[in-house]
Amino acid sequence: MSDTQTNASLFARAQEVIPGGVNSPVRAFRSVGGTPYFVARAEGPYVFDVEGRRYIDFVQSYGPSILGHAHPDVIAAIRDAAGRGTSYGAPTENEVRIAEEITSRIPGLEMLRLVSSGTEAAMSAIRLARGATGRDRIVKFAGNYHGHTDALLVAGGSGVAQQGLKGSEGVTAGAIADTIVAPFNVVPELDESVAVVCVEPVAANMGLVAPEPGFLEGLRDACDQVGAMLLFDEVITGFRLCRGGAAEWYGVQPDVWCFGKVIGGGLPMGAFGASRDIMSNLAPLGGVYQAGTLSGNPLATAAGLAALEHLTPDAYQQLTDTAARLQAGLEQAFVAAGVPAVVPRVGPLLGLFFTDVAPHDFDSAREAAENGVYARFFHGMLERGVALAPGAYEALFVSLAHGDQEIDAAIDAATEVARLL
Repeated sequence: MSDTQTNASLFARAQEVIPGGVNSPVRAFRSVGGTPYFVARAEGPYVFDVEGRRYIDFVQSYGPSILGHAHPDVIAAIRDAAGRGTSYGAPTENEVRIAEEITSRIPGLEMLRLVSSGTEAAMSAIRLARGATGRDRIVKFAGNYHGHTDALLVAGGSGVAQQGLKGSEGVTAGAIADTIVAPFNVVPELDESVAVVCVEPVAANMGLVAPEPGFLEGLRDACDQVGAMLLFDEVITGFRLCRGGAAEWYGVQPDVWCFGKVIGGGLPMGAFGASRDIMSNLAPLGGVYQAGTLSGNPLATAAGLAALEHLTPDAYQQLTDTAARLQAGLEQAFVAAGVPAVVPRVGPLLGLFFTDVAPHDFDSAREAAENGVYARFFHGMLERGVALAPGAYEALFVSLAHGDQEIDAAIDAATEVARLL
């Protein structure tokens, strides 16, 4: 790396060889403006850019780094695994161990299939539900993001919303013909044509919007009445909220789960699972085909196991306490400055909306996200060494590495920036 390397020069080079200069659209700073910082390294609660600046990081790779960046036990596990080879195309013991670990934490989840991303998990889970029920139609909720699968991109949150898109060009009408989009926090009317209802149990891809009391229970009842499956997309909430994820947190058990982020310990991995009966429809046991050359990658399973070992009840309490402390500090900063803002929280998950009332669905979240205030706050915080997601539709992630020093510094920065708003 050149001593004169800058974020701007790297971004200019990137735009010549990578569409938009980034490999995931939200990283381009399009919705907040400016030039993205290029990370040179990360440690604990911090990332360091190529110009040597240090940032307190509340992106945490959008959730996977729940222990903090470059945790010694995770790095050691990856190094040990890499020394034995990086991919075999054959089963390994760690695939069995991580499936045992995940299924042991969640009642009703009896079998698991490992994949390489959350998108792949959602895509495969949808196919499984359709195959198991013999039905075609799926229901999703506006503002929920389930990866970039064609049938689930319509009215998606996260990067789809931040790019100002309703869906995606290149997705055929046929691909979404069997997709029904419903408003979040409203239980839709179902019929016997619906195979599966897909939901983020906590909507964390349109800021942070919690399920209203009775919503998840209502979905469970509606699915039961017509024989449809309920799918919890726990790519964000899985092992982030608590040991048993959203199913434990809310006391509602879906038929199918999707996981990602935390379970890979910072490396690419996803998973989907269900009861033994439902998963028996999956090849090689049944007629629903799914495969992946790098599924169950030995480095990712090693990292995931190392991360999950640290996620004890005490760890979840620490994460929740840290998030609550940050929430209180941010709220106080906004009140003191007279800035209309809400900081919703579900356990360790935080959101931020510059509005008087916490959004309850995608329409209200979009109104708050697109009023222009978040971009100003984002850059003010970045200038003071605090990195938030470069878009108002994302959650804030704390890790076990964020201590009082980092939280106090972030609150102090927010207090300064709020006064300027």
